[in-house]
Amino acid sequence: MIIRPVAATDLDTLYRIADESGPGFTSLMPDRDALARKIDHASASFCREIETPGDEHYLFVLEDEETGAIMGTTGIEARTGHTRPLHHFHHNTVVHHSRDLGLRRQVETLTRCSHYNGHTEICSLYLRPEYRRANAGKLLSRVRFLFMAQHPERFADTVIAEMRGVSDHAGQSPFWNWLRQHFVDMEFTSATSLVGSGYTDFIEELMPAAPLYTHLMSDEARAVIGKVHPHTRPALRMLEAEGFRHRGFIDLFDAGPTVECGLGDIASARRSIQCTARFADAGRPGQLDQTAQPVIVATTGTKDFRATVTDRAWIDPDGAAVTLPRQLGDRLGINEQAAVWLLPLNHAQADSGKQPAHPAAIPADEQGDRHYAH
Repeated sequence: MIIRPVAATDLDTLYRIADESGPGFTSLMPDRDALARKIDHASASFCREIETPGDEHYLFVLEDEETGAIMGTTGIEARTGHTRPLHHFHHNTVVHHSRDLGLRRQVETLTRCSHYNGHTEICSLYLRPEYRRANAGKLLSRVRFLFMAQHPERFADTVIAEMRGVSDHAGQSPFWNWLRQHFVDMEFTSATSLVGSGYTDFIEELMPAAPLYTHLMSDEARAVIGKVHPHTRPALRMLEAEGFRHRGFIDLFDAGPTVECGLGDIASARRSIQCTARFADAGRPGQLDQTAQPVIVATTGTKDFRATVTDRAWIDPDGAAVTLPRQLGDRLGINEQAAVWLLPLNHAQADSGKQPAHPAAIPADEQGDRHYAH
């Protein structure tokens, strides 16, 4: 499996992914022209010289080397709200209190806001069902944080992820069904398609600006506030292990939670290290014959960025160099002594009490932090 930047030749497969991913996956919509523009924008973003984040969009694909098939996608928006506001509902508690009457009541409200403008957003994570295999989902999720660790000047200090909310196979969202009944008479798929195409004016024009009292909503709508789609639960668990937390902001359309974490606090970004690559021939006795934990290996470029997972990497005790199979180096397009970045794939190995075969893959200042993933 190889991670690489999206290319124009991926358009047909990207369209199929956008179609099969279903309603609510607004970062990839089944619109060939829009997807072609997204690919062009991503290609230009990878080529830019960056000092501060702007409207860059980085879209990666996961490719099966043997067949050339695109297994999935993953992406990063460098700065939200650059061209249009990013709207949410803020879910909080309001206290109504009358001192004279001795009455007090707490009620939950949803208030429309644009809290997250200017933050980096991870998005477009999708692994096609027929390609779900060991480490594929982890690679798609964590390679973004490794890329951010390499190029922090391209991203904001806070990273967010909008998690897909609850909807059924027919594309019906219980939360949106209530909003539609009272405010916006539009199908859920139509509303998400508008947002996916970049049109958001109707949010300011039609969506409620005054606080909504949740106890006045239907039971079905209230039950899914801050909940994720069943297919999204594994992705949410991975992000929570990275340090992401929900701060009460939810999606306007399906009420899915938005989670956030400081870039410097993301576990994978903190555990990423840079090494010098050395090569060993396959089958030659030596360090590569020893058992190792899986690790992501990535090149240091942007437009020519490549990453993969291997359990055939041996890191020197001082962490300065890593020995890789020569064939893997060829697949990544790197030469001897090239700089590479490494990330242990299993954060839990630090919590298990079992020492990894390459302890230098965890920075020295974190080797005592055995409880981080919990």
